[in-house]
Amino acid sequence: MKATRIAAALAAAGASVLLLSSPSFAHVSVQPEGAAAKGGYATVAFKVPNERDNASTTKLEVNFPADHPLASVMPQPVQGWDVEVTRSKLDKPLDLHGRKVDEAITKIVWTAEDEKKGGIQPGFFQKFPVSVGPLPEDSDELVFKSLQTYSNGEVVRWIELQEGEEEPEKPAPVLQLSAAAENGHGTAKDDDSAASGKNAEEAHEDDVHESAAGATDTAARVLGVVGIVIGVAGVAFGVLARRRTA
Repeated sequence: MKATRIAAALAAAGASVLLLSSPSFAHVSVQPEGAAAKGGYATVAFKVPNERDNASTTKLEVNFPADHPLASVMPQPVQGWDVEVTRSKLDKPLDLHGRKVDEAITKIVWTAEDEKKGGIQPGFFQKFPVSVGPLPEDSDELVFKSLQTYSNGEVVRWIELQEGEEEPEKPAPVLQLSAAAENGHGTAKDDDSAASGKNAEEAHEDDVHESAAGATDTAARVLGVVGIVIGVAGVAFGVLARRRTA
């Protein structure tokens, strides 16, 4: 009876570790690295999991919202991936810090440099960070319809919009926007950077590097938890073995 309880406890601990170390979703999504306030700038990351066990993800195409064009869009280089940015003329120019902008980025495509051995392998995911802004003040969200291409030629179209409570089968990535800050800027970090002579875009490049450091720290913690679970398992089975011998 005791052996059964110990085995059950170990199984539960192992399952918890797996839940902590695996993505909590199975579709392409977009999340801000920090705040994404209306009227401000933000660094967002498109998170792409590989849902296939026999093919790798070799391309990601992200379409930017035409109803709320973004004047400033800067993708961060991702090792092992080529990036192609598409700009289009705007019917109505945007005002960016007193400067008229008559074009905006409407699409970004990331392609694996080595489509046979590279890309996102089965069981892994990849983040693609982008600095964007100014975010619209008249919308609560931005929709980024995306296409995910696999090495076997399959294309998954993440373009469906949620109309009711039930999530669609292939939902488009949606960025939720928070209320604008009282000072009219996106984040406090933007204000500090402006005071030191940096512009908003440079401030969000700093955010990208900080996010990468945080991801490394999280991975180290997960590995530590795994080590503890393995150690507990070894002690438990050692105790059981001595009891059976006795």
